Amino acid sequence: MIEPLRMAFDVQCPVEHAFDLWTQRPSSWWPVNHTVTAERGLQVIFEGRPGGRIFERTPSGREVDWGEITVWDPPRRLSYLWYIRTDRSDATEVEIRFNDQGADHTRVEIEHRGWERLGGRGPGWRDANRSGWNGVLPDYIAVCSSMASLDRPSA
Repeated sequence: MIEPLRMAFDVQCPVEHAFDLWTQRPSSWWPVNHTVTAERGLQVIFEGRPGGRIFERTPSGREVDWGEITVWDPPRRLSYLWYIRTDRSDATEVEIRFNDQGADHTRVEIEHRGWERLGGRGPGWRDANRSGWNGVLPDYIAVCSSMASLDRPSA
């Protein structure tokens, strides 16, 4: 068995906001250099339901699939098959839990697993995905906190 990637971090926003930002507004934080086409102005789209697609859509309308949602439980849990830059038959699994910590704080826990499916390529893909997560999560954390401050009423 290849050990899953596990990441956990806190964001300064309510759990509903954290889930919504991840699933309904990913284009506001997902770095374009971590997409397939790397085209400016593209959209990252989560179709919010089990069986829904995760994909990027370029300004010209080209769509590139990244994954398929398997669990949709707003605002607590999201799971999906992940096959960006690979064939669907080589999909790994991503599970994200959004845990309300009170006072506009959320604990986000990510487990990325299923590397065995890739055979001998599994360890390399796991390492590449660790780098990928390290490249996208800081932007999510920053946007989550900055947008939460915009949502707060002024004194």
